[in-house]
Amino acid sequence: MKQRIFGFLFVVILASCFNPHLASAAEPPTRDEVSQTLLRASKYFQEKVARHGGYGYYVDAGLKQRWGEGRFDNDTIIVQPPGTPSVGMAYLEAYRVQQAKEHYLGALAAAQALVAGQLESGGWTQVIHFAKPDPNQKVVQRLGKYRHPRKDQPVGSWNSSSLDDDQTQAALVFLLKFDRATSPTIPAIPAISDAVHYGLEQLCKAQFSNGGFPQVWTKPAPLALEGALPQQASYPDDWRTAKVKNYWDYPTLNDGLAGTVADVLITAHETYADEASIAALRKLGDFLILAQMPEPQPAWAQQYNDKMQPMWARKFEPPAITGSESQDALETLLKIARYTKDKRYLVPIPRAIEYLRKSELPDGKLARFYELKTNKPLYMNSKYELTYDDSDVPSHYGWKVPSRLDKIEKEYKSFDKPAETKPKKIDPAKVRQILNELDSEGRWVSTYKGEKLTGQSKFADGQKYLSSAVFAKNIEILSEYLRNAQ
Repeated sequence: MKQRIFGFLFVVILASCFNPHLASAAEPPTRDEVSQTLLRASKYFQEKVARHGGYGYYVDAGLKQRWGEGRFDNDTIIVQPPGTPSVGMAYLEAYRVQQAKEHYLGALAAAQALVAGQLESGGWTQVIHFAKPDPNQKVVQRLGKYRHPRKDQPVGSWNSSSLDDDQTQAALVFLLKFDRATSPTIPAIPAISDAVHYGLEQLCKAQFSNGGFPQVWTKPAPLALEGALPQQASYPDDWRTAKVKNYWDYPTLNDGLAGTVADVLITAHETYADEASIAALRKLGDFLILAQMPEPQPAWAQQYNDKMQPMWARKFEPPAITGSESQDALETLLKIARYTKDKRYLVPIPRAIEYLRKSELPDGKLARFYELKTNKPLYMNSKYELTYDDSDVPSHYGWKVPSRLDKIEKEYKSFDKPAETKPKKIDPAKVRQILNELDSEGRWVSTYKGEKLTGQSKFADGQKYLSSAVFAKNIEILSEYLRNAQ
C-alpha cells in the first residue's frame, strides 16, 4: 500500500515538473502564470503554425497536414472563421491586456496577410494563395485577383468578394480593430488603413437600394435589379420549380449575413465616425423590415428574388421560412435599434417571436426550413429530394437549429433598460484547466473522437491536431482573465 501511494506521489511530482500549473490546480491562477502561458502559446502558434502570417482551421500535431474547407497546402491560408481573422483577433485581445510585442507581431502578420489577399472588388474570398495551388490537393481554389499582392504572389482572375460564412466581414472587423488598436501608441500602418477604407467603400456600393446585400459581388449592385426597389416581401406562386442559376447575385440572409454585416458597419462607425457606414446600417434595418414575410409566417427567408419573394439557393436550400436566418434577423434588428436608438426597427419583432414560438419542434429546436404557407418542417433526403421526413437527411448540413428565442425575447423586453456593463466573469477553474492543458511545447493539442468539425475535415479516431478555434478561444479567455485581474 505504501509503495502505491509513493508511486502515485512520484507521478504527480514528476508531472508537475513538466507542467508547473498541475501542482496548484486548486488555487486561482496568478497573473504571472496566465501571462507566461499567453506568451508561450502565442510564440508557438506564430513560429510553427502560421504560414505567410495566416492560418487554417486545423493542422495535425506533426505540422504536415492542413485543413480548412478540405485539405490545402502550406502556401494557402483561410479567411473564413475560424481561420486567419479569428486568430489575429485573439492576438489583438492578448496585446490589449498584456502589451507584449509578441502578440502585436502576431496580429500584425495576420493583418498583413489579409491585406495581401484583398480582391480588387474590395472584399475577400475563402482562401488566399501565396503560391500556385498544389493540384494534388483534394480542394483546389482559384487564384484571386489580388489588389496589392506581395512580390512573387500569384494573381488570378477570381474577383468575387464573398459575404458567405463571415468571410469579408471577419476580415474587415479584424482589420478595423487592428487599425484602431495601433493608434495613438503605435503609428497606424497606411496599407492596413487603406485596405479597410477601400473594403468599406466597396461593401457599401454592393448594397442594393432596398438595403439588402448579395452573397458575393464583383462590382457595385446592379441598379436594374427589380428587387433593389423597396417593396414588401411576398409569397411566390411556384416555388418548387422556379430556380435561378446565379442566386448569389440576389439579396440573401444566408448563414447570419445580416448580423455579421451589421457588426462591420457598427465597428466602422465607432472607429471612424463613418457616415456612409451608419447610413448602410439603417438601410440594412430597412431591408429586414421589408423582408419579413406576411401572415401566416411573419419571419424571414434565406434568399430573395428580384420581386422580394423567397427563392432557391443551392440544391438543398429551397424557398422557405428559415429558423436560423430568422433568429439572426431578429438579433440584427435589436442590434441596429440599440445602436441607432431608433425603435422603428423593433416593430417586426413581437409577431416574429410569436410565430417562431409556435413553430418550435418537440425537442425545442427550430427547423432550418418551413414550407411556405403550410409551415410544415421541410427537409431533403440523401437524394436531395424535398420531404417532410427528417430520417434520411444529408449529414453535411444543419437541418435543425437551436432556439435562441428566450434570449432574443429577454433582450427585446429589456430594450429600454440601460445595457449592462459588468465585466465578463471568467471561472478561475476554467482558466486553470486551460493552463494545465498547454503542453511542454506551448500547444493545446486536441484529440479527434468522432465529433463533427468545421469544414468537414477528415481525421482518424485518436488523431492529434491543433485547432485555430481552440487556440483563439483559449487566448481570449486568458486575456479576459488578465483584464479582470487588473
